[in-house]
Amino acid sequence: MNALKNRVQLIGNLGNAPEVKTVTNGKKMARFSVATNENYRNAKGEKVTETHWHNVVAWGKTAEIAEKYLTKGKEVVVEGKLITRSYNDKDGNKRSITEVEVNELLMMGGKEKN
Repeated sequence: MNALKNRVQLIGNLGNAPEVKTVTNGKKMARFSVATNENYRNAKGEKVTETHWHNVVAWGKTAEIAEKYLTKGKEVVVEGKLITRSYNDKDGNKRSITEVEVNELLMMGGKEKN
């Protein structure tokens, strides 16, 4: 039951190709965003689609796989945990961001044709 305390699973599409960096210890880190859509009917019976954007970060081998195979628009399943970190922006204001730290990444769809 412990593993269920901070667990997120998203199925969506990449907003852009991952931004990949090599950090000081030589480990790779990939950042990308995933869009998920929620469909419902409003009070007038009209179909409404809401898009939600999620910030995602992957490390190590998962980051290498993201760098090699993920492209803008690709459908993915991301499983991980929520992390919140703080930083100071260019004006010195303290900001915080919540991201999904990937434990597992699954690419959807068939093989791409070259």
